[in-house]
Amino acid sequence: MFSVENLFSDAIVVGKHLNFEIKTSNFQTDKKELLIMIVGVLKEQAFEPRVSLVPETIAQLAKMNVKVLVERDAGEKAFFGNTLYTDAGATLCNKDEIIQQADVVLTIHANNIPETIKPKTVVLGAFQPLSHPQKMQQLADKGITSFSLDSIPRTTRAQAMDVLSSQANIAGYKAVLLAAFQYSRYFPMFMTAAGSIAPARVLILGAGVAGLQAIATARRLGAVVEVFDTRPAVKEEVMSLGAKFVEVEGAADASKAGGYAVEQSEEFQQRQKAKIHEHARKADIIITTAQIPGKKAPILISKAMLEDMRPGSVVIDLAAATGGNTDLTENEKAIEHQGITIVGNSALAASMPSDASKLYSKNVFNFLKLIINKEGGLSLNWEDDLVVGTCISHDNKVMNERVLNLLPEKLNA
Repeated sequence: MFSVENLFSDAIVVGKHLNFEIKTSNFQTDKKELLIMIVGVLKEQAFEPRVSLVPETIAQLAKMNVKVLVERDAGEKAFFGNTLYTDAGATLCNKDEIIQQADVVLTIHANNIPETIKPKTVVLGAFQPLSHPQKMQQLADKGITSFSLDSIPRTTRAQAMDVLSSQANIAGYKAVLLAAFQYSRYFPMFMTAAGSIAPARVLILGAGVAGLQAIATARRLGAVVEVFDTRPAVKEEVMSLGAKFVEVEGAADASKAGGYAVEQSEEFQQRQKAKIHEHARKADIIITTAQIPGKKAPILISKAMLEDMRPGSVVIDLAAATGGNTDLTENEKAIEHQGITIVGNSALAASMPSDASKLYSKNVFNFLKLIINKEGGLSLNWEDDLVVGTCISHDNKVMNERVLNLLPEKLNA
């Protein structure tokens, strides 16, 4: 940050406001007041190694006249030490100091927002509001303005702020590496003097960001890849990556769902299960990615399908946190059933905390630019569809209609 004392000899620093009088030999101006916005970065809870802002991003905010406070050791698990933050222009503080001083508080998870947070504070993270509607109501009751980047409209303009995509990309990559580690055979085809080894057959359920990255990674490792998705529009992308697209006719139109999955009819689900069973029987690796925001993940792989797979096969379930895509998935666990390993892990992005934090930080920075004016002050533009679409609570109200619909009537009144 710049120092006003170095620029004006009679500067006085008072709290967040820098007050000074400009004097020259010819004239004296009226007293001016320069407001500097303060952004605070909280250390996450023990299970979360990522951090909301990396030093590189803090240096960019400093150029925008924004002061950044960082809780000590906030970036330690992502391998961004305290010295890197201070070198970038941040001030190290404890949590209470951040809560008292910050205009905007950054934390990834909703359960890391302190109870002592001040009214009118802006909080920004990836709060999974559809899974935690009561927490969003509590923030509204406290007068907190909250923005959840995992709710941002999935439009072209929003891509640079889309945390779901940036983190899913990592999850898809790590899912394949985890599968290769768990699998008892080679991924690529090998031709040796001792004989030939056939390539692994990989079935990926869901061709969103995680699924597409999983395709690319599995193909690099030499696997034969098949992909199922309810959206015919992704067929071209799947095939361009060298995978075969498995089609089931009659899927509900997802074109108006903002890039998210939609619930399907019972009749379609039955045809879908039969088709998936046919291909799962021949698969060595299955990676499942299907989730519906605010709802339990759909069961795509039944117990019977698992028992029909070849012993030694592996299933990586990225939807484990919302119930999983298999009958046997247990979140944060790897279990074995009749020789089939089922790994439930929805937090694979956090297993690469340095790059995951760097990408997440860039998403946060791009959104902050929407609410920071040219002078470095906070400016909430309610005419911006991305600001409105990402806002969960404001002015003592829950603003997001989907979250409102999940609240009991007594809270929604």
